[in-house]
Amino acid sequence: MRYILLIYGDEKAFADMDPGQASETMEAYDKYSNWLVEKGWMRAGDPLADTGQATTIRQRDGQVLTIDGPYAETKEQLGGYYIVECANLDEALEAAKALPAVAAGGSVEVRPIIDM
Repeated sequence: MRYILLIYGDEKAFADMDPGQASETMEAYDKYSNWLVEKGWMRAGDPLADTGQATTIRQRDGQVLTIDGPYAETKEQLGGYYIVECANLDEALEAAKALPAVAAGGSVEVRPIIDM
């Protein structure tokens, strides 16, 4: 079954890192990605641009609105994702727990992907 691992964290904290810290963080994600490949679980994964580059579309009172930025003020922002294919939820949770974001104080939402 495929699962999406949605990675949430404080994008400002990453933006404020010095180059050495940013490099260490990226190395941790490279190592994690390689681990997923070795396990045979990796299907896709990408970081996302910061929320300042987001556009939200919503409809209110019959009008479609286009709003710059995220739709809600939050302490954690969606920063990236991985799509993994695992035998069961336990394996997907193992993959989520190993994400560098978890050790850095972020969170990971694990959701099954419904095949259409």
